Amino acid sequence: MTHGNKKTRNLDRIQSQAPKAPHRTPIEDISPEEQIIGAPLLGKVRSYDDKTREMSLILEVPLSVGDGMRVKGRSTDLIQRVERIRVGRELVHSALSGETAAVSVADRVRPGDAAYKVRVA
Repeated sequence: MTHGNKKTRNLDRIQSQAPKAPHRTPIEDISPEEQIIGAPLLGKVRSYDDKTREMSLILEVPLSVGDGMRVKGRSTDLIQRVERIRVGRELVHSALSGETAAVSVADRVRPGDAAYKVRVA
């Protein structure tokens, strides 16, 4: 009884461990009122914590403290500079694409809102 070629099993294992491409939100998942033409999409808001005033999102582009950010949704339109980023339990100066980050926000945002990286004056 054979269980496949050893070379094939090793190749399958290596391919399953290969890094995956960062998640990209399809344009169809962003409603017209949430879209900002020309601004890179940071990601969709996954959750919001009233107590810590942080939103959670999986980043599609890198984000650093001091960057401008705009969160736009059906009833949300917030523009601010990023003051604090948390990855896991650790405060960081920047987060990479593909990481789940908690970002402090000045006002309430809602899950599903689109967050963009923008220039803030």
